[in-house]
Amino acid sequence: MERELTPWLKTRLGRIFHGDSLNVMRCREDSSVDMILTSPPFALTRKKDYGNEQEDEYLEWFRSFALEFRRILKPDGSLVIDLGGAWKPGIPVRSLYHFKLLIMLCEEYDFHLAQEFYWWNPSKLPTPAEWVNIRRVRVKDAVNTVWWLAKSPWPRASNRRVLQPYSDSMRDLLNNGYKAKLRPSGHDISEKFARDNGAAIPPNLIAVPNTESNSRYLRYCAKNEVRAHPARFPASVPEYFIRMATDRGDLVLDPFGGSCVTGEVAERLEREWVCVEIKEEYLLGAKGRFEEPEQGCTTAKGAKKAGEGYYRIPHPGLLWDDEERDLLPADGGRKRPQ
Repeated sequence: MERELTPWLKTRLGRIFHGDSLNVMRCREDSSVDMILTSPPFALTRKKDYGNEQEDEYLEWFRSFALEFRRILKPDGSLVIDLGGAWKPGIPVRSLYHFKLLIMLCEEYDFHLAQEFYWWNPSKLPTPAEWVNIRRVRVKDAVNTVWWLAKSPWPRASNRRVLQPYSDSMRDLLNNGYKAKLRPSGHDISEKFARDNGAAIPPNLIAVPNTESNSRYLRYCAKNEVRAHPARFPASVPEYFIRMATDRGDLVLDPFGGSCVTGEVAERLEREWVCVEIKEEYLLGAKGRFEEPEQGCTTAKGAKKAGEGYYRIPHPGLLWDDEERDLLPADGGRKRPQ
């Protein structure tokens, strides 16, 4: 079993393996992992050096992983997959690969969709530039889908682990009182709605910027002249799901470990963990996450220090007026502007 494999790196609670994650997973016993949490290579139209598959090959490529995910995940465990969207080559039309993957996992591999989440990156640049900045026929793509799946309709989870502070408007309501009544939407808002429970249940929209610029990981990479992984997700994303759907001592697996953000978070939260990465150059930087770890550091404290409390999306009509100065392009933007 897995004990026969030699870890590339061991920490107090975790192990990093250098190689093909399918080989590592095949050495695990059935129903032995509490959470599989990963951000696999996306099905992008342009080939990246971290190994993304092309859209038309993506589902077939993923099947071997789906089989192992199904086998090693515990009946009450969770499978969390972060996926970015993609555009079809040469035209301003979205790929459906991540939706097709979700349907395949549910209909062919018998996973249940516990809930879909959307990770909104407020700092995302306006891309793709051709459709957003030049032809102006689309808006910037700033949301990743995060599929929370499970073998059972009842995976272990508690939203009490991820509560958020009340908004200013909710605080005003609690302070000034609220009259229970039937809303026009048909929802019957009872007096219990005005009860102060100390915090709010979050929505399935996770607002986290990906603005890491001078982190311990990047400083380590620069100091040791190793290349940083180009597609890291911020620690708050894996931390959200690890907190909500695992307990201390549970095992978290990331089969596409990259720079091992998942492992760093799991170690700090007292979960056992395994990360697998096929490119050793990325592990050379990942090693820095576990050398002299920052004690007691949480992503929440980091966010407060950086002033990243609430992110607000402007109302879409703030700049609307009665005069629409630009006529719509008759060809839908087919002709590239000068």
